[in-house]
Amino acid sequence: MVLEVDNIELNFKNKRILSGIYLRAETGKVTSILGSNGSGKSSLLNIIFGNLKPKYKLIRVDGKAVLKPLYKTGIIKYLPQYHFIPNGISIKTAFQLFDVDWKAFVDTFGTFERYATYKAHKLSGGERRVIETYIVLKSKSSITILDEPFSHIAPLYIETIKTLIKKEKKQKIILISDHLYKHIIESSDAIYLLKNASSKAINNIKELEDYRYLSEGQLK
Repeated sequence: MVLEVDNIELNFKNKRILSGIYLRAETGKVTSILGSNGSGKSSLLNIIFGNLKPKYKLIRVDGKAVLKPLYKTGIIKYLPQYHFIPNGISIKTAFQLFDVDWKAFVDTFGTFERYATYKAHKLSGGERRVIETYIVLKSKSSITILDEPFSHIAPLYIETIKTLIKKEKKQKIILISDHLYKHIIESSDAIYLLKNASSKAINNIKELEDYRYLSEGQLK
């Protein structure tokens, strides 16, 4: 499957946030979006998902224009920056609701087994992030969007999630963004940088320094 996002235009209170944005992603690859705070990364992901309406957009799947929000097609799952599992349900119930295998999860994250009956709000923010990222990655979909999956979680869990992303990309499109750029770069097959409201395809990592997203030496 190939997803193309073309000519995205977004303004907030007469301020141009995104202009003429183009992005291409495909099954088997992790496509990443980098940019400084306020560059429009989350806005772009929300536009792709379909819960933010821009001034203009064109979204194509396998060359065909999609005229309704992507989330209404049933082919996409989205990890927002906020917690989406309701506070009052147990963790194991959340897995059942999203039709994700609890046993497979605890086989991967063994220390979480004791949380099966815990209500979501009893876990730390980082623990909830691990669970919600896993649920979105493992839910049935052709396209998965991850907005800051690495933020606020322990380094050991980050490495496990990166391994999961590498496995899941074989069967779905994965779009990802996070300010923890080193993990993004290590996980990516294609990178777009948002700068001055435009998207720039990064063909060489050194370009991130040329565009002044990173200072010289930060990539080491």
